[in-house]
Amino acid sequence: MWDPPIDSEIHVVSKPDIAKLGIWCPLENYSFDDIATFGQQAEKLGYGAIWVPEAVGRDPFVTLSALALATEEIHLATGIANLYARDAMAMKAARNSIDELSGGRLILGIGVSHGDLVSGIRQHEYGKPLTTMRNYLERMEEALYLGPQPAKQGYLVLAALREKMLGLAGSKADGAHPYFVTPDHTARAREILGPENFLAPEQKVLLETDPQKARAVSRKAMSMYLALPNYRNNLLTLGFTEADFEDGGSDRLVDAIVAWGDEAAITQRLEEHWNNGADHVCIQPLRPDGELGFDPAAIEAFAPATNTAMAG
Repeated sequence: MWDPPIDSEIHVVSKPDIAKLGIWCPLENYSFDDIATFGQQAEKLGYGAIWVPEAVGRDPFVTLSALALATEEIHLATGIANLYARDAMAMKAARNSIDELSGGRLILGIGVSHGDLVSGIRQHEYGKPLTTMRNYLERMEEALYLGPQPAKQGYLVLAALREKMLGLAGSKADGAHPYFVTPDHTARAREILGPENFLAPEQKVLLETDPQKARAVSRKAMSMYLALPNYRNNLLTLGFTEADFEDGGSDRLVDAIVAWGDEAAITQRLEEHWNNGADHVCIQPLRPDGELGFDPAAIEAFAPATNTAMAG
């Protein structure tokens, strides 16, 4: 396992004391006051972490700063911070700053994003993912940082899907945060990472028992990801075929990516991830109406503080 360079004042945890269930939640459409309230409620409900994405909205580290000031114990994670959005020195500064502000509660998730998004929207040259990530981690390690050192350093995880990136996550970081995956992928990731590294897959959940409605909402949520080659190529390694990507995704694929149904059905899917080696699962609670945002009812339903099956 790779330990970030630290001075004598920093303590790196061996494995985060984190509940086994977290919330993966885009918060772009909410005010910072609402975000603070959301963080406090998530903490009260017993969730282990709040994961925020990075795309074309707010800077995730600003959102995490607001959450850090509003909360006391819940971990704060990027799912995922795009390395093309900031150089390695800036990423190290952001990491240390949030760890200083939060008392070491940051889980820094870093990813290489996707070629079309990087070259098309950000207008950067998209490099070979594995080489780019390895070089970036080395530059982070060597980067100069003269700000106050945090008393405790949180975890560094990689957005890793396939074998080589998962291997890098196990050897040069503290673990992996796979997105748009299945429990079968979790088992594969655990085998590659080994027993000690942190594994936190994302799982979309939808409290809807009508198959037609559930799959319609799921296909809407999946549409952007199915257009991205990194996710499609990973799914092909898991036994899906090109035919599964047609017409918004086959029923088989939709049902594998989105855990829909009643609480018992969704809990069974989460247990599959844990049984296959996940330390922590980040639920992304889709709204039953298919609109952007999250479903408060699902967050309440699976709250570790009131649900013994979810407690870690």
